[in-house]
Amino acid sequence: MSKVDTFRALHHHRAPGDPLVLPGPWDAASARVFVEAGFPALATPSAGVAASLGYEDGQTPADEMFAAVARIVRAVDVPVSADVESGYGLAPKELVERLLETGAVGCNLEDSEDGVLKDPRAHAEWLAEVRAVAGDRLFVNARVDTFACGVQDPERAIERAASYVAAGADCVYPIGAPPQVLPLLRAGIQGPVNVGADPGEGPSPAELGARGATRITFGPRLQRRAARALREMTAQLT
Repeated sequence: MSKVDTFRALHHHRAPGDPLVLPGPWDAASARVFVEAGFPALATPSAGVAASLGYEDGQTPADEMFAAVARIVRAVDVPVSADVESGYGLAPKELVERLLETGAVGCNLEDSEDGVLKDPRAHAEWLAEVRAVAGDRLFVNARVDTFACGVQDPERAIERAASYVAAGADCVYPIGAPPQVLPLLRAGIQGPVNVGADPGEGPSPAELGARGATRITFGPRLQRRAARALREMTAQLT
């Protein structure tokens, strides 16, 4: 079985309360730590990678992001999905080619830019083009940014999710969705649902899974916690 097939299979036939937990490596060293801990796959966070490269979130040049993803992929033997933000303005063919060159098995693709939601129909058409080019070679996680952009009505997220699934997305990610609305989102969305979590705060991954999450990611939170720990150790050096 190929790595992308393995990754896709990890999202299906999961029991309630047993979501796929995908730590977010920001470099090769952190990726190896997560694999040594036994995680079967990883999902890079764009903000965490940006921080490791010395950029603010959303400011990483495409070439540097793809190079960072490639280094992470080379460092481990498990499937790695890459957060490539809103695609860096690349045409679907070039985006897919560059992702495949890194060795990534999947990608996150946002439906907002600079805090503004994209037209859902136009974005769905673009996702359909990505799917057509990628075929079954990439697992596409379509981010739904309504909650992150201040639109709190779950129905708006469900509508966007439905159009993205129809366009060929393998999974949808209503980022920032309050835990209490997850059962409603789960009931209205076909296919896997990605939910963000903060280790040690809020519902646990198992609790989020019981509410409807298929997979759990952490965005840049793990990288930021590691940075805080490093600051604490640094304070003891003098």
